[in-house]
Amino acid sequence: MLELALLGLLKERPMHGYDLRKRLREDFGPLANLSFGSLYPALARLERSGAVRATATDRTPPLRDVAPAMVPLTGSLGGERAALVARLATTKAAAALGSHGTRGRKVYEITGRGDELFEQLLETADSAGEDGRSFSVRLAFARYLTPASRERLLERRRLQLADRLTHARRSLEAPARPLDRYEQALAAHARDIAASDLAWVEGLLHEERERSVRPGRPDLFTMDGTAAAIAGPVPTGTASIAGAAEQERNDA
Repeated sequence: MLELALLGLLKERPMHGYDLRKRLREDFGPLANLSFGSLYPALARLERSGAVRATATDRTPPLRDVAPAMVPLTGSLGGERAALVARLATTKAAAALGSHGTRGRKVYEITGRGDELFEQLLETADSAGEDGRSFSVRLAFARYLTPASRERLLERRRLQLADRLTHARRSLEAPARPLDRYEQALAAHARDIAASDLAWVEGLLHEERERSVRPGRPDLFTMDGTAAAIAGPVPTGTASIAGAAEQERNDA
C-alpha cells in the first residue's frame, strides 16, 4: 500500500522524502502515522527495483556569485582590506549554510518501470483480501484506472460493506447475548456507519456507471482524491481519503 501511494504521488511531480511524508500524513488517512523509518526503506526498495530514481538538488547559489555582490569594492586600501575580510566571512558562512540546508537532499522521480509497477499495484484492487485501507488508497488514484476497473473496485467495496451492514444489523437485532445500553449504542453506531459508507460507495458506483453510458462528463475523482458530482447521500467525512480511513478505523 505504501509503495502504491509513493508511486502515485511521484506521478504528479518529483518530490523530496520530506514532501512525500507530508503529503502522505496530511492527505492519506491510512498512512497518517507514517514515519521516516518506514518511508525511506520503501523508497530504497523502489529505487533498487528501478521504479524510482533519486537525484541530489543544490539550491545554494555558487559562492563566486554571492560574495562579490554582497560587499562591493571601495577603491581605498583600507576599504579593500575590509571588503576582502567581509568576502571571506561571507564565503565561510555560505558554505556552512549550504552544509545544513537543502544541499545534497535527494529528489525522487518515477521511472518507466515505476509507471508499470504503479499500474500493476493499482489493478490488484480485485484481489482477495483487500481491506478498507487499501481501498482508500486505491480510490485516491482511481483516475488512473479504466472505467471497467473503477467499477470493479467500487462494486467489490459495495459487496464488502453490504455484508458488514448485514452483520451489524444482526448483532443489534439478534445479539448472541443481552446487551446493555452502552453496548447497544456501539452496535447501533457500527450499523449506522456501515449504512452510511454503503450509501456513499453506491453513489460513487452509480455515478461511474452513468459516466460510462454518457461519455464526456467531468471525471468522478479530482486530483486530491475527493469525489465530485456524487449521486446519492455522502456521509460526513468520507468524501476524502482521510475521511474514508477514519470511518474504517471506527468500524474496526
